Amino acid sequence: MLPLLFLIFLLHPKILITITEASRCTISTPLKTYQKCISLPTQGATLAWTYHAKNATLDLAFTGTFISPSGWVACGINPTSPSMTGTRALVSFSDPSSGSLIVLPFILDPSVKLQSTPLVSRPLDISLLTSSVSSRSGIRDGDTVQIFFTIKLSPNRTRVNFVWNRGLYVQGYSPTIHPTAASDLASHAVIDIVSTASQTGPPISSNLRWVHGTLNCVSWGIILPVGVALARYLRPFTSMFGPTWFYVHATVQIIGFLAGTAGFAIGIIMGNASVGVTYGLHRSLGITTFVTGGLQSAALLFRPKTTNKYRKYWKSYHHFVGYSSIVLGVVNVFQGFEVMGLSGSYWKLSYCLVLSTFIGACIALEVNAWVVFCRRAEEEKVRREGGGEVSQNSNFGKGRVSY
Repeated sequence: MLPLLFLIFLLHPKILITITEASRCTISTPLKTYQKCISLPTQGATLAWTYHAKNATLDLAFTGTFISPSGWVACGINPTSPSMTGTRALVSFSDPSSGSLIVLPFILDPSVKLQSTPLVSRPLDISLLTSSVSSRSGIRDGDTVQIFFTIKLSPNRTRVNFVWNRGLYVQGYSPTIHPTAASDLASHAVIDIVSTASQTGPPISSNLRWVHGTLNCVSWGIILPVGVALARYLRPFTSMFGPTWFYVHATVQIIGFLAGTAGFAIGIIMGNASVGVTYGLHRSLGITTFVTGGLQSAALLFRPKTTNKYRKYWKSYHHFVGYSSIVLGVVNVFQGFEVMGLSGSYWKLSYCLVLSTFIGACIALEVNAWVVFCRRAEEEKVRREGGGEVSQNSNFGKGRVSY
């Protein structure tokens, strides 16, 4: 089953790496000529600027491309870190009323990632002196747009956290979430406006993201829950098959945990390489799931014998930590679909079908186990009552003979 799943994921077109050349930057624009420019590492974007040291003002010209006629292009400055959250952005898109190209200011607070409410334009809390936008042709897929703006920096500050991105849709005057490909998540840089030096994290390979997602989905979301079910529903047949259930359970869990460990390690590597890109909930759930899984695996080394008085406490610990790890793992799989932008994809639907089939089978087995348990309990009760009546009749007869 595992080789087939890997083959399916590796053949998926989103996994193929597309190599694109960065656009050559230019200091000349229709509006003015700037002093310096740089080719940004993703999306073929460029940035030109002129820094006026006397009054600490910075003129900038960002060049990007639309990926949809109804899309948006944005750039901005983050006062604290090279990340989307906290960015003071200028977003350009087509005015729903007039159809002309406009640029509006937005503050990207932490609620942006949750998409709980539409993003609303509001004045920036930084010194934005001017802003404008222009496009040579129009707003079509692949058309170039230039966003011009001037900001006032703090004295002696020559390093800025520059962030840019683009999206497919605008609802009214509210831009929707951008794609989550590797290049989109790496669209940020720390730029020294004096030396033109820039610090950017290398974009995470799409292959690596899909391998990470595949390993964790298959291990924490499928293999480990199946291993728990095998232990629960095979154990009653110990009299027939001996300890086979235990070896099957242990083998499946070890395979699942090793695969999950590999997926977790890849996630840590990607997190360290993605400076400024943080998925707090997904990361926290992943770490907690891995720790509980590790504690569960370590518990096998300290498994008391069945005659040990501490055996019942170990079983309670084993059950509680094991079920907690499974629940956390499944929840984080769904969180991973959200992070990868697959919330409405066939991949998530397929996993939901697999998970629901598994849960349905467990419910059927659980009902059957309780039916068998109740039937055996009733038979045992009848047997005890029948045995008691026979014993009483026997003693009564003996009493009469004695009398």
